[in-house]
Amino acid sequence: MAMKSVSRFVIIFLILSVIFLYIVVSYLNSAHVGYPKIMKTDTSNYNGNNNKGEHTVSGLQTIQELSPHLQQLVGENDNPLRMHKKLLDKSQQIVLAVVACGDRLSETLVMLKSAILFTQKPLSFIIVADDPLIPSFKEKLNEWKSAANNSFTYRVLPITFPLQENVDEWRKLFKPCASQRLFLPTVLSDIDSLLYVDTDTLFLGPLEDVWRHFDLMNSTQMAALTPEHEDPNTGWYNRFAKHPYYGPLGVNSGVMLMNLTRMRTFSWTNYVVPIYKEYKLKITWGDQDIINIIFHFHPDKLYIYPCRYNYRPDHCMYMSVCKSAESEGVAVLHGSRGSFHAEKQPAFRAIYRAMEEYQLGIDSYVNLFLTIRNYLELTTSSNCGKIQHIFTKAMQQFIPDSYGR
Repeated sequence: MAMKSVSRFVIIFLILSVIFLYIVVSYLNSAHVGYPKIMKTDTSNYNGNNNKGEHTVSGLQTIQELSPHLQQLVGENDNPLRMHKKLLDKSQQIVLAVVACGDRLSETLVMLKSAILFTQKPLSFIIVADDPLIPSFKEKLNEWKSAANNSFTYRVLPITFPLQENVDEWRKLFKPCASQRLFLPTVLSDIDSLLYVDTDTLFLGPLEDVWRHFDLMNSTQMAALTPEHEDPNTGWYNRFAKHPYYGPLGVNSGVMLMNLTRMRTFSWTNYVVPIYKEYKLKITWGDQDIINIIFHFHPDKLYIYPCRYNYRPDHCMYMSVCKSAESEGVAVLHGSRGSFHAEKQPAFRAIYRAMEEYQLGIDSYVNLFLTIRNYLELTTSSNCGKIQHIFTKAMQQFIPDSYGR
């Protein structure tokens, strides 16, 4: 009788164990397909250095907390891109915004591809585009979602200027639709914070490295930018500007962290239009000049981060002047003045070419990192090409960590 009781107990235990394992594995598979919904808390209370509302995930266990055996079960069939998304901190979403008009479709897609590749956290794209470009963006991003294991979401919105007059004038300021960025706090009223980049940028390291500067801001700062120049002898603003600008050398607006909540509290849009009316005959670089003027009068509202987060030809075309890129590598490459497509800066063109050719989902070490390094070897006759290691330094640290090399 005792043996029958023990046998019955063992059978029940085994059945319950199988059921439990099935539930756990089913849960893991469903969690691995898509990211949990991000809940945004009240952003009205800041704690000094934290500039944005906290983001939390309710009651969900991360893969890191599971046993090694179950981690193996989840990851056995992962492809290379999926593997580096596996151990994610789902507690925060990175929001990346870009404005694309005219012939900037391909350039923007290459930038978005680099963002997908170099992000380990949930990623949300906001693309504000000309109407003719919207279907093409949706088609390509839907295709990429499968290759990227649904690791990102996206919204494609039409160009919108919340103004009563001079809309055509704003659309044509500097470059087509470039001034749209000035109105993002109003247009994206549901977004707390985002990273805005120009279409001619590429990520060469984790977006998290840029995003973490939100937490380094103090309680008054609402945006982050890099200086326009590092060397006053080649500076544009200090030599030629006919309007006020930030600091001794001005700032470049191509890679901009924007706390939209604080910008709305500041009434950002209410500053933009009057400043444009007053200085419209003196500005050269359109929206960037307006941003410089605003922060000239409100310098306490701006956080400055190192030049490696907005690395441009100016940083190496004569001599290497970006010390943070030399020590830590280029994080965001900005091919300003058409550098990705012209022969004048072969190192920038080589990196863009390699990223354009790379296909999401395949081995990025062989098909991207090594390709970039090989292409850069052909550019050593240029000043930027002579310091080619700075372009792959951050990438080299990221790819082996992500792919287990």
